[in-house]
Amino acid sequence: MSRITVDGLAKRFGDTVALDDVSFEVPQGEFVIVLGVSGSGKSTLLRCMNALETPTEGEIRVGDEPVTSPRDDIAMIFQQHNIIDQMTAYSNALTGSLNRNTFIDSLFQRQDEADKLQALEALHTVGLLDQAQQSAKRMSGGQQQRVGIARALVQDPTILLADEPVASLDPGSSQQVMGYLRTAARKRDLTAVISLHQVNLARKFGERFIGLRDGEKVFDGYRDEFDMDVIDEIYGDIDTEGMFAPDADRTADEASSTVVSDGGTEQ
Repeated sequence: MSRITVDGLAKRFGDTVALDDVSFEVPQGEFVIVLGVSGSGKSTLLRCMNALETPTEGEIRVGDEPVTSPRDDIAMIFQQHNIIDQMTAYSNALTGSLNRNTFIDSLFQRQDEADKLQALEALHTVGLLDQAQQSAKRMSGGQQQRVGIARALVQDPTILLADEPVASLDPGSSQQVMGYLRTAARKRDLTAVISLHQVNLARKFGERFIGLRDGEKVFDGYRDEFDMDVIDEIYGDIDTEGMFAPDADRTADEASSTVVSDGGTEQ
C-alpha cells in the first residue's frame, strides 16, 4: 500500500518555522502538485516525506508505517538532477539499482539481467531509449532531468517525490519533463508528489493541488476548485495574471503532444 499520510507536520530551524501543522493524505496512484512561492515550505515538506529532514512535530506514514529513515520504495528527484556527466544515460539509469547490488557489482555493471532490462525500460518510459549510450554531458538539461527520472524509476519505488524538477529548465523542456513524470506515474501506478511554482504547469499536469504559504497549508483540492481566488490565497500579492496566459497553455498542449500514451516516443 503506497498511501502516504502527513499528520500534524511541523519543522523548525531555530526560530524559523518552515512548516506549521501540515496534514493531508495522498491515496495510492494520485498525482499531487504542491504549490507556493520560494520559502513557503515546499522543499522542506518533500524532504520530510523522504526522511531527509526529521520533523520537529508530527509524522509521515506510508500505509500504517512511520517514515523515520530513507526508504527504497520512496524515490526522490531533485531540482539538480545529480547524474554523472561522464557516464552514459544507460549507466546513470542503472545506478537506480544500487539498493539491490553491491558497490563492486554496480561499478563493473554486474547487475542482474532484470536490472539492466529495467534501466532500458525506464529510458523508454522517458523517451530516451535511443539515447541510451549518449554521454550525459552531451545531453540538454531537459534530457538530463529525464535520465534522473529514469534512475528513480529503476529504484522500483511505489512513491515518487520531485522537488522543483523543472525550475532550471526552459518552458518547452519543463513541459516535456512534466509530461514524462505524469506518464511514468500513471504507467506504474505511483503515488506522486511534485513541488512547483509555475501555475500553468500545475494546471496542465496536476490532478490535485496543495498550496503552502509561510509554512501553512492554505489549500487542498482538485482542478474544479483551483481558481484565481485559490491562486491569490497561495501567492498573496504576487502578480499571477500572466501565469494563466492562454499562449502558455497552448505551448503546454503542444509540448504534451510529444509524449505518447505509453511514454515511449518523443516527436
